[in-house]
Amino acid sequence: MASITPLHDRVIVKPAAAEEKTASGIIIPDTAKEKPQRGTVIAAGPGKKDEPTTVKQGDTVLYSKYAGTEISIEGEDYLIMRESDLLAIV
Repeated sequence: MASITPLHDRVIVKPAAAEEKTASGIIIPDTAKEKPQRGTVIAAGPGKKDEPTTVKQGDTVLYSKYAGTEISIEGEDYLIMRESDLLAIV
């Protein structure tokens, strides 16, 4: 990935792949796949003046369903969002 550093409390997340099959083995068509809500932190900004970021590169996180802005870096899709949009570290 290109050398990109998010500013302030922003983080860049690589979304996990959408589920291809249900637990019982039924294949899910592209039109019915849910947007993933889990991903891996690729980069994190330093945080706000009095609030450093608590996530670091490599953390697997859960985020709200419509969080972030989709961006493309070198042909790969990522989300950039505020750390406050993250729900948990898994």
